[in-house]
Amino acid sequence: MFVTTHVVTPPRSLREAWIALAGLSAVFLFEMLDNSILNVALPTIGRDLHASTTALQWVSNSYAVVFGGLMLVFGAVADRFGRRRVMLAGLALLGAASLATLFVTSVGGLIAVRSVMGVAAAMTTPGSIALAFRLFQGDDLRVRAMTLISTVGLVGLAIGPPLGGFLLAVAPWQALLLVNVPIAVLAFAGIGRGVGPDTDLHREPADYLGGVLGTVTIVLALAVPTLFVEGSSLAWAAAALTVVAAVAYVVRARTASHPLLDLKLVAHPLVSAGLAYKAATGLAAAGLTYLVTLQLQLDWGWSPALAAAGMLPQVVVLIAAGPVVNRFVEWAGLNRGVRLGSLAVVAGLAVYALFGRLGYLPVATALVLVAIGIRVVGAVAGVTVLKGLPENRTSIGAALVDTASQVTSAAGVAVSGTVLAVLFAGGIAQPGWSAGQTARFEQAVTVGGLALTAMAAALAGWAYVRSRRAH
Repeated sequence: MFVTTHVVTPPRSLREAWIALAGLSAVFLFEMLDNSILNVALPTIGRDLHASTTALQWVSNSYAVVFGGLMLVFGAVADRFGRRRVMLAGLALLGAASLATLFVTSVGGLIAVRSVMGVAAAMTTPGSIALAFRLFQGDDLRVRAMTLISTVGLVGLAIGPPLGGFLLAVAPWQALLLVNVPIAVLAFAGIGRGVGPDTDLHREPADYLGGVLGTVTIVLALAVPTLFVEGSSLAWAAAALTVVAAVAYVVRARTASHPLLDLKLVAHPLVSAGLAYKAATGLAAAGLTYLVTLQLQLDWGWSPALAAAGMLPQVVVLIAAGPVVNRFVEWAGLNRGVRLGSLAVVAGLAVYALFGRLGYLPVATALVLVAIGIRVVGAVAGVTVLKGLPENRTSIGAALVDTASQVTSAAGVAVSGTVLAVLFAGGIAQPGWSAGQTARFEQAVTVGGLALTAMAAALAGWAYVRSRRAH
């Protein structure tokens, strides 16, 4: 009876749906807050768990790799077994994994916990966008709901580093992951009470083989650089297997009767352009935050709390720029707005790469420029993708946007961590660096920053070319 009422009489305002919106916003808050709050604790975790540079990289990266690799698979599962049901199961898993942090005694255990959190995120996050669209009938309410949920997520991204720094001043690093528990409880209650069960599930066969091949491709592509740095005998075999898996995935997507992801949809100029713009910002945000966090604490010797304060320029822009960004996009239009936003991202990375080692002012400038780009592109890229898809594919569109962001976030950390592992000798988390170690770290900042700049510029340039084909 309650489900029927929910379907027949959809909410006529955001206020009428506040319970559901609170739950959906909490899901997006978890996605954006999780990695950003943990990054500031990486030096502390490294010292406490005696983690190597490579292991420390995977503490941050394992979550994003699993999340990005499994998102499309769980999107297909949710379309067939119920989006609400899959989201609630994922939230329960998230709460359990976060509590398991209390029992972690090794870096391997922490990586395992982070991987399980990635599974939970893949089960929950895409559904928050899809259910927000399905909750309302009018486009105006859908856009306002999407804006609200995205804003909550950006607040999480912004407050993560300072919140993590301040928590580390009074509590052990495990407290940073325990923050996920109340968020999961809030999301579970809001979605459980405010969102009705799905009534239009797909009955077509799911392409699980395609999902497995896609996941294997993503995980291997991100693991191969680390294997080469470690001198592993498996490095070349893993690289070859990556190519084989990627080719197999494309063949499967082109030949399956019901592919997990129709590549023709991704090839649409608006879809591919929006995804590339989103990928550029994901790469920049993760890579820059990773490098700056290590630089402030390990190179410059700042405390976690002071390093958190050093991230405040990014926080202010991400939280306060909403109204300004909306007016800017109205003035510039979607296409020019997203191009200028991506240009700000590339410029911010270039400033950090060339001048970041010289002092805090260029670091703050880089943080502000990248934050401006994230805010603008975040408001436009998703709309661009959905405009290029059929109306009945909005769920897969939301999953694609999140996948692009998460996979390139993992790539940003992988690139930065790999450069550090190659150029820096010794335990990076150990105090008392020699002059040579300091010089090599600063060299790594420059090389890693330039690599991120080139990658973001290539993605933004390709997106620009693709978007022009749509007009």
